[in-house]
Amino acid sequence: MRVGLTYDLRDDYLAEGFSEDAVAEFDSVETIEGLEAALGRLGLAVERIGNVQALAKRLVAGERWDFVFNIAEGLYGRSREAQVPALLEAYGVPYTFSDPLVLALTLDKAMAKRVVRDHGIPTTPFAVINSPTDIASVRLPYPLFAKPLAEGTGKGVDGRSRINDELSLNAVCRNLLRKYSQPVLVETYLPGREFTVGIVGTGPDARIIAVMEVVLLANAEESVYSYINKEQCETLVHYGLATDAEARLAGKTALAAYHALDCRDAGRVDLRSDGVNVPHFMEVNPLAGIHPTHSDLPILSTLAGLGYDRLIEEIVTSCAARNGLVLPKADGKVSVA
Repeated sequence: MRVGLTYDLRDDYLAEGFSEDAVAEFDSVETIEGLEAALGRLGLAVERIGNVQALAKRLVAGERWDFVFNIAEGLYGRSREAQVPALLEAYGVPYTFSDPLVLALTLDKAMAKRVVRDHGIPTTPFAVINSPTDIASVRLPYPLFAKPLAEGTGKGVDGRSRINDELSLNAVCRNLLRKYSQPVLVETYLPGREFTVGIVGTGPDARIIAVMEVVLLANAEESVYSYINKEQCETLVHYGLATDAEARLAGKTALAAYHALDCRDAGRVDLRSDGVNVPHFMEVNPLAGIHPTHSDLPILSTLAGLGYDRLIEEIVTSCAARNGLVLPKADGKVSVA
């Protein structure tokens, strides 16, 4: 079975002059090689495609694949994660993970929160700052938390993101508006435990892999799971599986949000608890990072005993079931074109 692999390689964009911050969400060579090898061990012949421009050229040239394993984040626009899936749908090529509607919706954190809230799932009160004139209209109690509306990997999140007064709110929002050229999400700060929940499957077959608690170490950037803390997680963060009542409630809430947003194949839901230990939905990543040892979903899967290869197999199996594909029997040999 011929499988394409779509991705945005961080090194490619750095070579073109993009900044580290601009390509923070993109993948490393280690991610591509690790995923390629895992797919090969499933008996799949893997072809690297690359980003959306490379995909477009090959589709126009007449190339096709049995399915595409897609982890491309896209570079421009609020719906950038939806670009590769939309192009694949236009050409009738099956692909892993959620469809363009879900990927566009969930990258806009406020839109995702509105859908989740309408399903009765706990999420914090929030406001969207489209311009500096909106800042004065925020009527939420302090402390607050501010971040770019449509970014991931902790971009735009640092020690200043937790806001205690109007002066700081004004400064932080103006800086984020200027730096990221997009609205800012301002929400009530949650003081409790932070969880991330890994989920695999689609529809009624979706299940929780495990609930992982994120604990910042003494030398970490305080109070927030920031970009720096994520990038240097090996020394700044402790990850551990959580199975107590609060964690189980976090898992239940995460799965409800996954269903409400109609995510597919796999994803990761981030939650944080309020002052009375009730986990609240923060955001969902339906195109979660897949680095074998550095990304939250594989870390969580490894801690839970699932392992990286089995995680990839679960994703591929879900995709195949949705599309009526018959997977080959893995022979243990890596087949890479």
